Amino acid sequence: MATDMNRRALLGATAGAAAVAATGTAFAPATVLAQAKLKMRFSCAFGETDLRAEGYKALAAAMKDDFDFEPYWGNTLFKQGTELVALQRENLELCNLAPADISKQIPAWSMMTSAYLFRDYDHLNKTFKSDVGKDFIKMARDQLGIELIRPVYFGARQVNLKPTKKINTPADMAGIKLRMPPGEFWQFLGESIGANPTPVAYAELYTALQAGAVDGQDNPLVAGRTMKFYEVTSQFVLTSHVIGYDMLAVSKKAWEAMGPYKQAKLRTEADKIFDANAAKYDAQEKEAIEFFKKEGKQVYTPDQNAFRSHAQKKYLDKYAAEWPKGALEKVNAVK
Repeated sequence: MATDMNRRALLGATAGAAAVAATGTAFAPATVLAQAKLKMRFSCAFGETDLRAEGYKALAAAMKDDFDFEPYWGNTLFKQGTELVALQRENLELCNLAPADISKQIPAWSMMTSAYLFRDYDHLNKTFKSDVGKDFIKMARDQLGIELIRPVYFGARQVNLKPTKKINTPADMAGIKLRMPPGEFWQFLGESIGANPTPVAYAELYTALQAGAVDGQDNPLVAGRTMKFYEVTSQFVLTSHVIGYDMLAVSKKAWEAMGPYKQAKLRTEADKIFDANAAKYDAQEKEAIEFFKKEGKQVYTPDQNAFRSHAQKKYLDKYAAEWPKGALEKVNAVK
């Protein structure tokens, strides 16, 4: 018995010495063993071939010493629109979160989903680094219990239709069954550009277009090429009605478990990676336009001023009372 106790004591002392040698700090063996890496389950609506997936893989590589990244592409873990609740219930650690899902719980966030709010990626990025953007991030932290790291850009949303009807103004969109993601604010976005919005999950969209269940969809051009929507549509109408973005979101529990050093590192790496990712989107959008034209698709710009005026009036009539006073003017003032 004494021999066994001595052996266990020796093993404990050896482990403690190893910890000191490795870290320069005297930790008890149990403390060393407790420093296991976090597991970050990640959910998103897009597939693994999407350019955003490339960005998230790069982020995972940059943070490989800090957490284990466990991705679920194409809503294979949670259905589109349910990720926010999963974060809040601590069933998910990391998410590519649609701002429209935030607006379901915080009506003020509907402003951040409105048509023709952001001019381009630079304006989007600067807005979230400004005081007004930080206010919206704080709303999510205080009211939802999640941490929003930064926007993840995926290009300007454009209208992509199966019918060959020429579109120049919102009036021309009357009767068009335009697929929009499920949710009130997505549906209203479709209405704001004159369409008849129809909810269809992203993973089911190609089949819905092919079968004629919807007449079209609105997504950035890169997504239209990646998901091969061009195979079952005839034209791309460059409305640029929304600068498409999601938010990199972390659950409260996972965020707090990371600690200040890893939190700062995640922010720094995410900024570097997704700024580079945005530049790739801009380049690929130009390539996509040439690709669609070679495929025989019509690609043209309608009367954007007519679309902008129509959409903004719709939003102001319905939601302005829910938006923080002066916030829209502050976003417009960001240069």
